[in-house]
Amino acid sequence: MKITIDYESSWRNSFLDGSNNEPLPRAGRKFVGSMTNLKISGNFLQRNITVDTVMGILNRLIGDQRKLYQSRQGDDYFFHSIEQCVTFNDTPSSITNEMTYIRNITGNTDQNAFTGAIKSKDQMFTSDYSKPFWGVLSLDIDALCQFIVIEKYQIETDIGLDPLSIINKLELLNKEKPVENSGIISDAVKHLEKKFDGINYLNNKGLVVLVSLYCSALYLQLERLSVIFNLATAKTNAGGISGISKRGFTKKDFMNRFTTGDKKRIWGNPYIKEEFTKGEGKNKLLMTKASGTLEISIDVDRDKAKGIKQLIENAGVSSFYLGKKGLAYVTDIDTRELRK
Repeated sequence: MKITIDYESSWRNSFLDGSNNEPLPRAGRKFVGSMTNLKISGNFLQRNITVDTVMGILNRLIGDQRKLYQSRQGDDYFFHSIEQCVTFNDTPSSITNEMTYIRNITGNTDQNAFTGAIKSKDQMFTSDYSKPFWGVLSLDIDALCQFIVIEKYQIETDIGLDPLSIINKLELLNKEKPVENSGIISDAVKHLEKKFDGINYLNNKGLVVLVSLYCSALYLQLERLSVIFNLATAKTNAGGISGISKRGFTKKDFMNRFTTGDKKRIWGNPYIKEEFTKGEGKNKLLMTKASGTLEISIDVDRDKAKGIKQLIENAGVSSFYLGKKGLAYVTDIDTRELRK
């Protein structure tokens, strides 16, 4: 027998990790379609119609609404002895790449935004320790390295003592190009590596990431100043610096302490991934949508085919998703035996 299905705007991408062929994790499958996750290799998931897709459709058409893996595990699985007889032919008549806005109900937070009024008078910026502490960020690279290796180095430069000035300075440092690991810079790296175990200051090319040196230097200064000042107001409950680690910083976490509002929620984002292809340059990958015809062939005798057709008609499924979203519907059911 042959079942003909027409479909329109079938999405050929997936936004969740894991597989439909296994039980859901307790917390659900992870959403990997956010702007942050799409930057990670392997999270832009493209999908085509497979045997599992076809078997899921057939089960849906006869009224079985369980997950496919659940149906296959059941003793009453209708297609248990028929799956090996199923083949299919997918013929897309049009394939388009479209910009699509994906809703994310988990409510992630924006990495680079904040809400509410800024609390510029926080004690981290008005205390006796504030100027020498944040002054580390105003040092040039040579002075920074001297500060790291010389324990009693005195900081004499000024820096704006308010949240926006500090985060702007960190963002500028984050844009600085990595430098060679040599001379006094190499001495500073070795000193920090001995001081802070497990922190890597080099990128995959062996160059020193400057923002990591500056952030670790803040922790070094935190320790040195604690001999002179009470730094309880500078530390989080865990003893760190809010929003700043020894390797870098996160703007939303840093500003969260110094604003009256919560972190800015993100309820969706454009589904787009940019990648660089050697010889071609930068490419933009978008959502793929397909329209066309899917022909499902089941190699069974005429009586069995009529039984399957009867089940489909009894279930009365008018339309359904093909893969992810889109619209699909049965246009013809031919119960004649397949020609060999």
